[in-house]
Amino acid sequence: MAPVNPTPLPPAVTPARESVAVIGGGVVGLTVARAAALAGHPVHLLDRGEPGRPDGASWVAGGMLAPFSEGWPGEDDLLALGAASLERWRGLAAELGEHVVTARGTLTVAFDSADVADLTTIAEWVGARGHAVEMLSRSALRALEPGVGGRAALSCPTELSVDNRAVLAALADSCRALGVRVTTTDVVDPAAVAEDRVVVAAGWASSVLLPGVSVRPVKGEILRLRRRAGSVPTPARTVRATVNGRAVYLVPRTDGLVVGATQYEHGDDTAVTVAGVRDLLADAERVLPGIADYEFAEAAAGLRPGSLDNLPLVGAVDDRTIVATGHGRNGMLLAPVTADAVVAELQGEPLPVAACCALTRRSGGSGPSPVLGPSNLPRTGALS
Repeated sequence: MAPVNPTPLPPAVTPARESVAVIGGGVVGLTVARAAALAGHPVHLLDRGEPGRPDGASWVAGGMLAPFSEGWPGEDDLLALGAASLERWRGLAAELGEHVVTARGTLTVAFDSADVADLTTIAEWVGARGHAVEMLSRSALRALEPGVGGRAALSCPTELSVDNRAVLAALADSCRALGVRVTTTDVVDPAAVAEDRVVVAAGWASSVLLPGVSVRPVKGEILRLRRRAGSVPTPARTVRATVNGRAVYLVPRTDGLVVGATQYEHGDDTAVTVAGVRDLLADAERVLPGIADYEFAEAAAGLRPGSLDNLPLVGAVDDRTIVATGHGRNGMLLAPVTADAVVAELQGEPLPVAACCALTRRSGGSGPSPVLGPSNLPRTGALS
């Protein structure tokens, strides 16, 4: 008897990915949209302007990817999150184009003994967690950056800085190439969006769209200075310092520097102030004494989304909606790990390193959640 050929089984059918709407076209929204598209989701990006628009917080950024030089004892979750995102940035920069990277390494300079003590504390704490940091003497600092002032410095050689505006353009181009649909519209109700899933990544305005999510606008001013022929060379590394109690950073660009940033909590005010420009110029000149010969090219202000405990808010609000906001001064740094966390949430497999960003986290293990509550809760936090 001839063998009976079994009926061929139908080919396996891969379930269609859910469609995803991303509300917000800043660095977090663009990176999330790109990652979701790469994961196979049909993606619709919605923003009230073009992605990476000039009035958004991502446009007014220094572009520092600096989890180690900004570390401080007790902030273990933020350090681990930032380190994981910095590692992801190395691959993302290669995909977007190495032209987006403007500096490799960060120096935080000290002007007095108190600064040296603080930087030593950071170096010991971050170094004990396996990251490459080193305290430099005055002579070692001068050997690396001859034009920079200071008596000592903390060196974080693995940190990067990127051109925020080049990153935004490259992300937007990549999203379009991946088939992300972009619509210019002012979304007022995420529930009215047609896609299967909705990601709200609208910066501080996320609390307007999702009133139970507590983020608030934190204003910061930056300057862009253009190097002229004969001016002192732009540092090869990002340089940070504290001058008269104010934090200042100088981030290289191909044509000069970005100097930032002041910090205010004045609601949605984005006016550049005389005092802000004065302080930034004075502090920058203390760090790089020859900077006075640079051309003053731009002054701008933006609003970062601050959370109550200075950790991002990334997670499911309900069965359909995910929020990704509250990054404060770390939006550029944390965009890649945030995107991975959102995609993991879409697929029902939360990203372990982003557990500290969950909306259900508790303050000190007890008491009310620091992230869910009325949008008019006390407004505190930081920005760069």
